[in-house]
Amino acid sequence: MDLQQANARAAAAQISYFRSIPRCAAHLSQPHLVIDQAESRRLKPTSAGDTLISRTLNSPDAIPAYITFYSPPPSTCSQPDGTSTTSTGTLIREVKSFVALGPMVSGWPGICHGGLVVTLLDEVMGQTFAVNKKHGLLVDIPVMTGYLNTRFEKPVPAGTEDKASVVMVTARLVRNEGRKYWMEGDVRGEDGAVLARAEALFVMLKAKL
Repeated sequence: MDLQQANARAAAAQISYFRSIPRCAAHLSQPHLVIDQAESRRLKPTSAGDTLISRTLNSPDAIPAYITFYSPPPSTCSQPDGTSTTSTGTLIREVKSFVALGPMVSGWPGICHGGLVVTLLDEVMGQTFAVNKKHGLLVDIPVMTGYLNTRFEKPVPAGTEDKASVVMVTARLVRNEGRKYWMEGDVRGEDGAVLARAEALFVMLKAKL
């Protein structure tokens, strides 16, 4: 099985997994959503990098499932063949993710390691840029984290061997100026309560770099 087939199979399995959970299915049943395996979750040749989420944490005991979902950019005009084009001036400003957490992501017993919570926030914020690039709304130039300030409101539960803990991570692009992008995000538990929140600055590298 090549990487493309493996990724397609993995994406279908992860989406099906979250659709089997009623509270997740309620979010995923909203109309016109784009639902997919997160771009950073896709398997790539190890020489390509980007392996923390796609390989290191991709296991039943760590992060067994991870998808993103968002509303697509608005269509601005219809083509003669029935397709539509999108406005390059309209960015996708909110991306949500469901992340399943296994028992091996714990710090304290039964509690997700704080460093991994920060990683989840940074990760989903980064997916905002990935989906905008996918739709041709941003140029394909790397974006790096300038700072990410996190406030932990409540413990994020880790899963057990029998059942993963599922959190919803939301990232919002609040404003951008030139190469700078200010983000906000939060992690919510099964009851919808905010467990952690963050604010961050991302900077797009200069093209010549």
